Amino acid sequence: MKELAVLARLDGVAQAELCARGEVQASELFEACLARIDALNPLLRAVVTTAREPSEPAGAGPFSGVPFLVKDSTEWPGLRWSMGSRLFAANVARRQTPYGKRLEAAGLVCAGKSAMSELGLLFSTETLLEGATLNPWDLSRSAAGSSGGSAAAVAAGLVPIAHANDGGGSIRVPASACGVFGFKPSRGRTVPASFARSDFAAMTSDHCISRSVRDSALFLSLTEDPSFGTPVGFVREPVPRSLRIATWTRTMMGTEPEPEVRRASEDAVALLVELGHEVEPIAPPRFDGPGLSAAFFRVAGAAVAGIVELMDRTRDEPVQIEELEPFTWALVEDFLAAGPEALPQARAAFSQAVRAYLEATRGYDVVLTPTTSAASWPLGRLSPVLGREVLLQRTAQAIGDTPLHNIAGCPAMSVPLHFPEGGVPVGMHFAAAPGADALLLGLAYQLEEARPWKDRWAPFSIPARF
Repeated sequence: MKELAVLARLDGVAQAELCARGEVQASELFEACLARIDALNPLLRAVVTTAREPSEPAGAGPFSGVPFLVKDSTEWPGLRWSMGSRLFAANVARRQTPYGKRLEAAGLVCAGKSAMSELGLLFSTETLLEGATLNPWDLSRSAAGSSGGSAAAVAAGLVPIAHANDGGGSIRVPASACGVFGFKPSRGRTVPASFARSDFAAMTSDHCISRSVRDSALFLSLTEDPSFGTPVGFVREPVPRSLRIATWTRTMMGTEPEPEVRRASEDAVALLVELGHEVEPIAPPRFDGPGLSAAFFRVAGAAVAGIVELMDRTRDEPVQIEELEPFTWALVEDFLAAGPEALPQARAAFSQAVRAYLEATRGYDVVLTPTTSAASWPLGRLSPVLGREVLLQRTAQAIGDTPLHNIAGCPAMSVPLHFPEGGVPVGMHFAAAPGADALLLGLAYQLEEARPWKDRWAPFSIPARF
């Protein structure tokens, strides 16, 4: 069992280097990964489908032989593709996405699918299909969502890196809760990871959750869309200059974070100043926060309504009430009741918020805020069986400004800088202008060097337990 912990401590780049030098075989990396999943996943429920046989590598890329997980939102040929929903519980993917082809060419080996909230709608990975994914730092706490399975698996050392996607914070929020690194690229930066088309899909960026910045930076370089513009490439070094950084703590709903989160924010500001950056507290952008929240979930409801309509057309009976969770149905019903102006009104709310955000942050290189207003939340607080209004209110209380950066198309990241004694980690959120992915990754390297987190392992992780 000690061998499990030795490999679990290595990031993806280090595992690939071992493999390239012939010190370990790809088959050994895969078998060790499955052994780690078998050892801890029955407790954490981070992995919902395991690939018991490694796929044939499509290329000898820089991650050659490294096992990883694919979030269950995305197709992977031959594996169950449920999207966390009973509606698709028996669904098996047949085709590969352009994004998946890039990952195969990089040499990554899919070890399975990671858990998610139903259709990626809630910020807690608790579903009626799979149950709840537990936070490796505190089993009574949520791993957050919607990419909770990916974050928990990386935090527990099951895999060094896991695919994830982010339509409103679904990479960054669970990365914060689980004490790992979560980067969301600029909108359109990477090749498509889905064949879906909706306003909600257009806001969604695919990338990964990792322990090291270099894994994330390399992953991004391998999935870039050449039509986006000037490529980022593989960012390898810390940012070489002083940055002008704006900061605030108030959420888009006008509330202040918990005391522990505020302490984390103050500590992050002090660190940035120590590193030579100019940090300036500013007033948050002024827009209708509750209205933006309602618009966001109305766009999500439109996407789900489209799925229901498609399923109704392509099978003998319509989608049944028990096939979707109560919250999911509530979003569909709200969207349909809003009438034909629902989407135009939501888009108008988005535009107003983006204008306010860009105006408030003009002239700054980076914006610093807490990733969430709470360090984490207990299991059940964002359960999908609760009423729509309760869930919308609690979601608004829990998260910070993460959805705004999807709407604006900005690159953004949650960096694990705060580890309170006996508590759950608190991630700090950094965002930059659309297209400035390289700048943000450079800052991440600098923060990682100043406050290393690679040896901070959760109590319920392979290195801590074996």
